[in-house]
Amino acid sequence: MGKILIVDDELFMRAILTKVINSAGFETIGAENGREAISLFKKYEPDLVLLDYKLPDINGLDVLKELKKIRENISVIMLTAHGNIQDAVIAMKLGAYDYLTKPFDNEEIIIVINKAFEALNLNREVKMLRKQLVEKEIKNEVIGESNAFIKVFEQVDMIADTCVTVLLEGETGTGKEVIANLIHKQSDRSDQPFIAVDCGAVPETLFESELFGFEKGSFTGASKDRVGKFEQANNGTIFLDEINNLPLKLQAKLLRIIEEKSLTKIGSKGDTKLDVRIIAASNSDLIEDVNLGKFRNDLFYRINEFRIEIPPLRERKDDISLLLKYFISQFNEHFTKNVSGIESGALKRLMDHDWPGNIREFRNVVQRAVLTAAKNIRTKDILITKNFNNKKNNTLILSEAKGDTEKEIIQKVLQKTNGKKTEAAKILEISRRQLYRKLEKYDLI
Repeated sequence: MGKILIVDDELFMRAILTKVINSAGFETIGAENGREAISLFKKYEPDLVLLDYKLPDINGLDVLKELKKIRENISVIMLTAHGNIQDAVIAMKLGAYDYLTKPFDNEEIIIVINKAFEALNLNREVKMLRKQLVEKEIKNEVIGESNAFIKVFEQVDMIADTCVTVLLEGETGTGKEVIANLIHKQSDRSDQPFIAVDCGAVPETLFESELFGFEKGSFTGASKDRVGKFEQANNGTIFLDEINNLPLKLQAKLLRIIEEKSLTKIGSKGDTKLDVRIIAASNSDLIEDVNLGKFRNDLFYRINEFRIEIPPLRERKDDISLLLKYFISQFNEHFTKNVSGIESGALKRLMDHDWPGNIREFRNVVQRAVLTAAKNIRTKDILITKNFNNKKNNTLILSEAKGDTEKEIIQKVLQKTNGKKTEAAKILEISRRQLYRKLEKYDLI
């Protein structure tokens, strides 16, 4: 029925309580002092604690505080002498469920224990219902019924409530951050921070201070303490997008954080303890990066405890109709329009396209279509931009270009964007940082 920790320094009292509680069908564990109680609490994780106020080493109130630090929602029933009612009231303010004054009869003990378990079970049921409601709301925002995407949902359900580090792999625009957020919101950390970091958008010189923070006076310009992204995510989840862009120096520091569960800020002499779940994502083949010496082998295996591959839109075209309905509704509201559907020719054009930009590209196309359409989306409303010819999907795939060809493509894109590098990086489907590396490589800066 449940596990109860009995904390009392009197052997006779522990024996009596154990006999009475066991006869009511509960499992019991006994502790004779406060420190032993805390140790057994961590080891056996009981559902309820009977805690005597007066103990030989530390008093019951201090034990209560420590138990609440370990598990805030633990039910604790205080045991106190008749003359110490005030102590029991203080204990209630600190979060104790109830108190019993000595001497008490056996029936009274079981009644209070049963009420405590009823409250505990009710809280668990409410928490479960809330979680199911949140999951339903979140999954309504993550659109997909194709077999390829159902597999992703199944994997998310499998690992959401664990603490394993997750690696999301998929092309640009497939919705890796959406899936990371889904994992977080279905976990027991859902009421804690979710911090997303685009490793491809952070300048290399700012990486360390951005991720790990610094203390005032640690370098010129450090006029005040800065809390890094990892510390902001403490007790919650940090999502490291495009982790393949993380410099090797910081890869070593990230590995230390994962292994030691602590970080050292710039300019700090001490460590900051961390409890952060890491979800990483990459749009490149990390194994290839490891082989090329661009990514640490040991870090790869630490972040790859569980891998989820997000399928590209061209492999889940069964979801296009659902996505279309969702985005039409969204943009109808945004633009105060009343687009009700799509003509067959326009739908065929959506189905025939390979969507190299995936959901991001699809969303942009539908956004423009809703803006220009009258009642239904017509073929002429579907504007799909084609940058350069490619046998595979009539669009630019920079990763397949080599040598002078790659250089020529970059030059053409920069010419098309009037030298705007952020826009060029988006067209090339690489990060701004990756673009700068290529500009340096081909002397285009």
